[in-house]
Amino acid sequence: MPLPKISEARELTDEQLATEIIAVKKQLFSLRLQKATRQLDKPHQIKHAKHRLGQLLTVERERQVANTNAAEPATEE
Repeated sequence: MPLPKISEARELTDEQLATEIIAVKKQLFSLRLQKATRQLDKPHQIKHAKHRLGQLLTVERERQVANTNAAEPATEE
């Protein structure tokens, strides 16, 4: 299973992005719990979840910065 692409995260709407972030955080918590109780069969899933969470948070931050820059008037001195 290859790592997810960031282009897939960029195609999501803001609502979908927020929902996906929450879902991945829950999944990561569940995976860590399974690892601690030695029930995790595929430990690479933790890496994939962390990678996906990083992508989603990056896209969310990019949008926040873009919105902030668009809202501020350009001041030239």
